[in-house]
Amino acid sequence: MKPDVIPYTKADAASASNSKLGDLLILAKVRVNALVVLTTAGGYYMAHPADLDLVALGLTCLATALVASGAAAINQVYERDRDRLMNRTRFRPIADGRMAVAEGVLAATVMSASGLAILWAFSTTAAALVALATLVSYAAIYTPLKSRTSLSTVIGAAPGALPALIGWAAVRGNVSGIEPWTLFLIQFLWQLPHFLAIAWIYRDDYARAGMPMLTVVDKDGVMTGAQMTLWAAALIPFSLLPYLFHMTTVEYALGALVLGVAQLTLAFGFARHRSIANARKLFLASIIYLPLLWILMVVARR
Repeated sequence: MKPDVIPYTKADAASASNSKLGDLLILAKVRVNALVVLTTAGGYYMAHPADLDLVALGLTCLATALVASGAAAINQVYERDRDRLMNRTRFRPIADGRMAVAEGVLAATVMSASGLAILWAFSTTAAALVALATLVSYAAIYTPLKSRTSLSTVIGAAPGALPALIGWAAVRGNVSGIEPWTLFLIQFLWQLPHFLAIAWIYRDDYARAGMPMLTVVDKDGVMTGAQMTLWAAALIPFSLLPYLFHMTTVEYALGALVLGVAQLTLAFGFARHRSIANARKLFLASIIYLPLLWILMVVARR
């Protein structure tokens, strides 16, 4: 649920300033949370319901999106002063002064509570509890740590990987067994090269805001490139686990292998030549990688 994928520009702010609804959509990070909905739906489907209930699936995705939006709003309330210092975030509604802090807190509370209530009432207790754990770990652990340690990226990947478990728990009523955790691990590992690429692209912004991202403290980028490559390499064998645990057919494994090698090649390219252009290529590849992997998984499900 990490909400830092897509920056908002002055044009976005100008458009949004015409309505409170527009500002609320920016606060809720609806574009970014499309990936949250995707992974939730994937986790739901891979849990193998006997009969696919589209209404239940829709409610699960809606509820998870609301919790993710509440987390994004909390993040923007907490980081409003730092957001003003960064070019990519200074036009967010609270940082720009278009929305009061109290309004942001109210919106975060309503969205988060609504999402949790929907899961509690119409899904399973386990799904609601995983969503609550996602919200708490994101808002109370990851968000404060962003300004204190470069390890925040790794820590934040945990709540970012939990939506797949929400979808699974909505069907099974639990997250026991190895299968749901393979989905978690794939999502966890995917985030790391993805967010390191973003952190390199916006390293000057992070430095200006005093946020000790790895790309800020690692001046020459050697460690950043090494970690990108390491995480991208680790993702390849872990992405094959759904096949190894008989969740998918071999077609998924072959597709996952091709996607993983392609992304690893770009990570290695960044490690060799640490430029914004190469970081952007890896970022865009990661955006393509995740939906394609989930589509392969769903199509090739046993």
